[in-house]
Amino acid sequence: MKIIYMGTPEFAVPPLESLILSEDKPILVVSQPDAKRDRGKKLKPTPVKEKALEYGIPVEQPEKLRGNIEFLQLIRNLEPDLIVVAAYGKILPAELLEIPTKGCINIHGSLLPKYRGAAPVQRAIQNGDILAGVTLMQMAEGMDTGDMLARVSTTTEGKTTAMLLDELSKKGAALLINTLPLIKNNQLEPIPQDEKESTYAKMIHKQDGLVDFTKPAIEIERQIRAMNPWPVAFTFYQGQPMKIWQANVRNIGASETPGTISQVSSEGILVATGQGMLNITEIQMPGKKKMSVSDYIRGNNIEIKRLLG
Repeated sequence: MKIIYMGTPEFAVPPLESLILSEDKPILVVSQPDAKRDRGKKLKPTPVKEKALEYGIPVEQPEKLRGNIEFLQLIRNLEPDLIVVAAYGKILPAELLEIPTKGCINIHGSLLPKYRGAAPVQRAIQNGDILAGVTLMQMAEGMDTGDMLARVSTTTEGKTTAMLLDELSKKGAALLINTLPLIKNNQLEPIPQDEKESTYAKMIHKQDGLVDFTKPAIEIERQIRAMNPWPVAFTFYQGQPMKIWQANVRNIGASETPGTISQVSSEGILVATGQGMLNITEIQMPGKKKMSVSDYIRGNNIEIKRLLG
């Protein structure tokens, strides 16, 4: 099949590489425009672009899709059988969806119809879902509303967003390669999504990382995992922002005001919450690298009875 691949971040790299190494190597890769990243603020290619160029595959980076006559004509001229999309970052217009003879399919990081939208993995962790997964779906004009072609799941237990995205991207790659022959031979029976079960995973913003210690410790621990690697859960210690990278729950009663530091040791910073105690084990203070609490308190002081937040 003649395949065009559209994707942008790290999540979209394993499926692309699997496709490149298969018998259906993409004829073109489409990615978002290069952006300023890291501290140097220099323009850097997207992870998908880097991988495509590594294998000598041509890359297009249109500023926009809708109304982009030149880009749409380029795609038409290539006469693709299929367009594969993974975390591209923009909604595909109807004119583009109609071009490939076998349509467009999307590798979406949730068990649809749950968690349509921009942040399915983060919301699954934050909401305490036992399972997360990847759905291969036929693309339609709506937001992740197309018929489902295949799904695979995994547990969320103890995993951060970074860990789960890495795992799901690899599972998505395998799912894609296993499903392509069925698409090629028209052997799939698409399953419509149940609209009654659909939920929306809204985009993550920096303020989503702010910890509210009046909430139960178990909810805060999920928030910390969900916000890793971005924006990272945070609070304030003596007016200074404190990023919280890792923590665990201690199921013991908390008699003090939520946010109060109860104990500081090599095992962590024990903090009272609305229900139970949260033990913070890895932090990052301004101007410093993230480090274990055990390492941090060797040269710095964290006072008990102080209130975080």
